[in-house]
Amino acid sequence: MNQGKYVFSQIVTFLPARIFDRCVNSFQGDKWVKHFTCWNQLMCMIFGQLSNRNSLRDLLV
Repeated sequence: MNQGKYVFSQIVTFLPARIFDRCVNSFQGDKWVKHFTCWNQLMCMIFGQLSNRNSLRDLLV
């Protein structure tokens, strides 16, 4: 039984979201994005690494 946070949430707490947002804004990464932002893609890629996936498509299947 889980008594604390999941590993994924523990790793995400170490990521500085402000610095990441500053980098995204400097390169205009979310300029034309409506739903799937750069932060969402980063979270999916981290989850994919932790679950040993090969691609974003592999996460969906």
